[in-house]
Amino acid sequence: MTDKKESVEEGLDEASLRLHEFYRGKIEAAIKCPVRGIMDLALWYTPGVAGPCRAILRDPEMVYRLTNKWNSVAVVSDGSRVLGLGDIGPEAGLPVMEGKALLFKYLGGVDAYPLCLSARSEEDIVKAVEWIEPSFAGINLEDIEAPKCFRILEALKGKLRIPIWHDDQQGTATVVLGGLLNAAKLVGKDLRGLRIAIVGAGAAGLSICKLLMKAGVDPGDMILVDSKGILNRDREDLNKPETLEKWRYCLITNREGKGGSISDALVGMDACVAVSKPGPGVLKPEMIRRMADDPIVFACANPTPEIWPWEAKEAGARVVATGRSDLPNQVNNSLGFPGVFRGALDVRARTITDEMCIAAAEELASAIPEDELDEEYILPSMEDWWIYPRVASAVGSKAMEQGVALRMVEKDQLYNEALTIIERSRKMLEVMMESHLIRNYP
Repeated sequence: MTDKKESVEEGLDEASLRLHEFYRGKIEAAIKCPVRGIMDLALWYTPGVAGPCRAILRDPEMVYRLTNKWNSVAVVSDGSRVLGLGDIGPEAGLPVMEGKALLFKYLGGVDAYPLCLSARSEEDIVKAVEWIEPSFAGINLEDIEAPKCFRILEALKGKLRIPIWHDDQQGTATVVLGGLLNAAKLVGKDLRGLRIAIVGAGAAGLSICKLLMKAGVDPGDMILVDSKGILNRDREDLNKPETLEKWRYCLITNREGKGGSISDALVGMDACVAVSKPGPGVLKPEMIRRMADDPIVFACANPTPEIWPWEAKEAGARVVATGRSDLPNQVNNSLGFPGVFRGALDVRARTITDEMCIAAAEELASAIPEDELDEEYILPSMEDWWIYPRVASAVGSKAMEQGVALRMVEKDQLYNEALTIIERSRKMLEVMMESHLIRNYP
């Protein structure tokens, strides 16, 4: 079975390469206003454009009404940690960032622009994002290696007046929480009482731990594992400035002070969330057998999970999820970020809080009716597009409740606005495909 999946992987790579070459990328700029002749051009550009310029000069907030800034997000990456490919640089990372922009538009109606930077230092990346802030209503950081991604995110939160989000941290944590809420319900356990092993202590792993704590999970009942073993207070190799983020978690997780490897971490645990290196083989069937009854296993590495679902099931796992769209229970950031940003943009949120992430996770979980909840259906899929305006409404409402929104609107109106924007985006794509403005691949 594993050999067959690897063969499928190779086939997908080849097909994707051919399609990318045929279409020469996945996104392009589109005009949203009518242009019927020279007079329209005189209104949209010189000399008429001086009018909106002067209006914005008098009142900078008018930029959100007179330009597309209100719906624009930058997808910023240095290509230092792209999927399971590692440090491949900005050019090689561009196909991923274009794909992210496609998902932003198709699923959330958000106009996203890939910006792959040659900058490598934290300071240069922070400065670059500061420089582009005037053009965008939000920033999505993507595929930036740890630990610098932590410091970049925190630095920008203190400098920008628009929401900043690192999808590898907050996006992953949001969708994992949504999946765990329903998985715990299926096995008859309370999320707040789960004993959870998190395999991988990079950007995703630490953020998952943080959001789970915010959602009520006892940090002492969680164990983090990095490439050198279990995080605990004896890990003096982490008690230094460059690994400060990990050291903080050494001090608050793992109440019993366990040491050892992944295998030791999983003993007696209710759930394992793996966000480490691509597998298979990172998690082994014998590790799953040592977990508690009805274990939950999330193997989220891309493009290949840490353990194949059928192997985990054969070893006793009750609920298994991966990061892949071609397997049941996809725990993928694409379920979160389009709706989160849609909601944040629509209420002019100044930031994206942990509570807004929890609201998104709870909405994802509640989207599955209890009579449909199943071991192979714990989260909506990307094809369930109706979930995105619901997430947007939940996130925007939480932003207003917390006082971080500049625009106040009723929740029903917020939902309807998001629905309209997302439907329009999808309809535009349908029209272009039907009219063959988007060519069919031969």
